[in-house]
Amino acid sequence: MNKFLHIGVYLFFASSFFLFGWFSHSAYEPGKRIEKKSILDTIKERKTLNVVLLNAPSTYYIGPDGPSGFEYELLDAYAKSLGVDLNITAAHTVKEALEYIGKDGIDLVSASLTKTPHREELYNFGPSYFEVQEQVVCHRGMLGTSKFPRDVEDLEGLEIVVGENTSYYETIASLIDDGFDINVSVTSEYSTEELLEMVSNHQIDCTLADSNIYSINLKYFPDIAMAFAISGREQLAWILPPNSTKLETNMYTWLNSFVQSGKMTRLKDHYYSYVLFFDYYNTKMFYKRVGARLPKYEIHFKDAGTRFGIPWTLLAAVSYQESHWNPKAKSFTGVRGMMMLTRHTARLLGVKNRLDPRQSIVGGTRHLKQMIKNVPEGVEGEDRLKFALAAYNVGGGHIQDAMSLAKKLGLNQYVWSDMKIVLPLLSQKKYYKTLKFGYARGSEPVKYVEAIYNYKSILDKLVDEKVKEEQEKKLDENTTHQL
Repeated sequence: MNKFLHIGVYLFFASSFFLFGWFSHSAYEPGKRIEKKSILDTIKERKTLNVVLLNAPSTYYIGPDGPSGFEYELLDAYAKSLGVDLNITAAHTVKEALEYIGKDGIDLVSASLTKTPHREELYNFGPSYFEVQEQVVCHRGMLGTSKFPRDVEDLEGLEIVVGENTSYYETIASLIDDGFDINVSVTSEYSTEELLEMVSNHQIDCTLADSNIYSINLKYFPDIAMAFAISGREQLAWILPPNSTKLETNMYTWLNSFVQSGKMTRLKDHYYSYVLFFDYYNTKMFYKRVGARLPKYEIHFKDAGTRFGIPWTLLAAVSYQESHWNPKAKSFTGVRGMMMLTRHTARLLGVKNRLDPRQSIVGGTRHLKQMIKNVPEGVEGEDRLKFALAAYNVGGGHIQDAMSLAKKLGLNQYVWSDMKIVLPLLSQKKYYKTLKFGYARGSEPVKYVEAIYNYKSILDKLVDEKVKEEQEKKLDENTTHQL
């Protein structure tokens, strides 16, 4: 009996070890049982895309209407495509943004970063999403003098400052190695936008900035001027963690579909199209009148904005485009007042005195609200407001004509970026002769909308700066009180 017992025990342990070994081998067979979770899978599991974004006008900022910025909107669209939330960590300089690379939980760094040979040796870049050139940007007051640089050799003797860890420093350092005499200082304290402001105030002669950053900031700092391009075409791209092949592939696929759908064109149009209409004199006058005229009427814009659910800065921008905030303004066609209403429109809106600032602003806002309601349902988001503004300028009938023409030409009649192509055609006989409302100076509403958005963005930035100043002042007062 003992013999059979020993044999049974032996067979039990032998089979146990065999089964244990077999299961262990199966569990750890590469690619079959246990597979390391990818970064993309982790993002989907935690339901958040954790990104570092440079806090700057060209990338990400908090405006009156919430988070804004070209790169923010692009990444927000990508997060939505994954069905996850966008979780943002803000950085204030490129150097600070780069310090987050490799930290646990960071899925992506976005800071308007160019793919340079040196950076590609250090970091894992994802797909490219924008093409730029590095530009030398100097104080506008130097224009017309021998001091304003036209090429690299002219940089000798100028005070130039660039940010630490930026591609701009790489470019300047390379030129110095090639024998050019360039006096450059490197700073980790100031962002590129802050250096552009210093150029505008002529605290320094020049700095370097990518073409998109220069374009965005031109309206905020009209006293800067592009001297010359100092690099060839370069690609902006996001930096991803190492070993993130699955995430990178997914981003390439998504970005390609985003471009093919026309959404990238509309996004670029929203942030950069107004640059084509930049006017130095008009912008300088606008800043002057913001201080001299706007305070008298700001309360009326705010009241009307609250009442009708339209940003007051947009109403102020419309009014400036119409009348330069002159309550007695009058055109040769007879429209009058802050919002330049016709006598007939004023009567329909219940405006008894077109020269009364409050009545004009309320009447004009009500009129714009009606225009927004009349925009066809197929027009969505911010484009509804742009269509309404165009109708405010040229009339709803011509907008209907332009939409009809867009459809005939194979364009999308429901998006503003395509309507901007079609509207100028309304002044060409071969097009307008077939349209219900006939001839129109179609380029005018395009310029009108772009100008208003340009003025609005300036006002939004000034409002944001004022809020921050008030918060800092209040914090200082509380600190002093505690002491």
